[in-house]
Amino acid sequence: MTQQREFWFIVGSQSLYGPDVLKTVAARAAEMAEKLSEVLPYPLVYKVTAKTNQEIAGVVREANYDDSCAGIITWCHTFSPSKMWINGFVNLQKPYCHFATQYNKEIPNEEIDMDFMNLNQAAHGDREHGFLGARLRMPRKVIAGHWQDETVQKRIGLWMRAAVGAAVSRSMKVMRFGDNMREVAVTEGDKVEVQTRLGWQVNTWAVGDLVREMKTVTEAEIDALMTEYLAQYDVATDKPGHIRYQAREEIAMKKMMDREGCRAFSNTFQDLYGMEQLPGLASQHLMAQGYGYGGEGDWKAAAMTAIMKAMGENGNGRSLFMEDYTYHLAEGQEYSLGAHMLEVCPCCASGRPRIETHHLGIGMNEKDPARLVFEGMEGDAIVVSLVDMGGRLRLICQDIRCVKPILPMPNLPVARVMWQAQPSLTTGVECWITAGGAHHTVLSYDVTAEQMKDWANMLGIEFVHITKDTTVDRLEHDLFLSDLAWKLNGK
Repeated sequence: MTQQREFWFIVGSQSLYGPDVLKTVAARAAEMAEKLSEVLPYPLVYKVTAKTNQEIAGVVREANYDDSCAGIITWCHTFSPSKMWINGFVNLQKPYCHFATQYNKEIPNEEIDMDFMNLNQAAHGDREHGFLGARLRMPRKVIAGHWQDETVQKRIGLWMRAAVGAAVSRSMKVMRFGDNMREVAVTEGDKVEVQTRLGWQVNTWAVGDLVREMKTVTEAEIDALMTEYLAQYDVATDKPGHIRYQAREEIAMKKMMDREGCRAFSNTFQDLYGMEQLPGLASQHLMAQGYGYGGEGDWKAAAMTAIMKAMGENGNGRSLFMEDYTYHLAEGQEYSLGAHMLEVCPCCASGRPRIETHHLGIGMNEKDPARLVFEGMEGDAIVVSLVDMGGRLRLICQDIRCVKPILPMPNLPVARVMWQAQPSLTTGVECWITAGGAHHTVLSYDVTAEQMKDWANMLGIEFVHITKDTTVDRLEHDLFLSDLAWKLNGK
């Protein structure tokens, strides 16, 4: 499911400075790319010291058609007249980061002379370069600071992960087993607009196709997967047959998705014809491998889960399908309890998950579905919801703080996460509802709000961020202005 990614380092200059200066610029650029690659999550490949319109247009064209290139990072070591970048930039189709830095960290008091000044012109070279990006209204990330500074390197790394998320989005395929839960509004959406804007291919396979695939799964294949289950999870049920049935479901779904190149899937408890259990453990273990999932046919949540997993640590970070279930409204102890009927990824577990089987009274279950039960870990996180506003997409992000559940809840047989929403539970709920946020979200401990803003910017969709400083009045005002701006842009 993973692909090797790299980023291209394009350095701006011009022929005015002569061959010796250009040779120094190229050597420094190669050195910077090599040293940065040692600390960044993806290689930074020095491509060219660009001096002409033709060179820039050529390297951009090459980047557009190279699937391994997830984005470009530019820097102007010397002065690079911006008109030479126009033909390349108007055709750029990859995420773009303008890195405003310089080779030396400090001004060398004894050595600085006009030769030094002519060589080290990033201070105004990057401003010339930046004007063109603003003039062209380019979606871009501007990062300023010395290239050896750890904070700067971290910001570049986070942007890289967002760019990989954009690349994953453009090749995303979602397998829907059946349709959406009946009469639900927020899980609907314009699949043509989503494919046009985000690249997602969202299509339906009949549940009967899955049932037929399940019949081809062998006992040996189930035995092998059961060995994985026993190595990773504790078993707290006397119904091993129900666990084996989940293994059969998982194997069949994985085969179908891999055959079609799908990274995400959805299903609904209302459409299980021919199946004995809603996939619980099966869905959870697939998510632990990096697949995205959305319940009740929520293909948007499924795709976003897969994308945010790919943006996280090691290409499968702690991002998971989530649903707001109920609140704890005791004064001074206001919390959200997130869960789902069965399907919460164990990547967030605070301890070793256990496999349990319990009756599920909703849906077409003939047997008690097996599922993983655990508590989520503590830590800062975000919840994200992608909604279709009719004519445009809106990505809503809220900062949260996950806590150890304050109650043991011994009779709740599902995985659960408890959190404090920002700026507070009630204001956060009011802001979320005002923005149109869904009840299904992606909760992530790895991906940051800044990364999701970068991702939305790369793909040209609206971004709304609810923080500790957000008020309902201010949010309403911002949403009103955003509506006007997007309508003026014809979206």
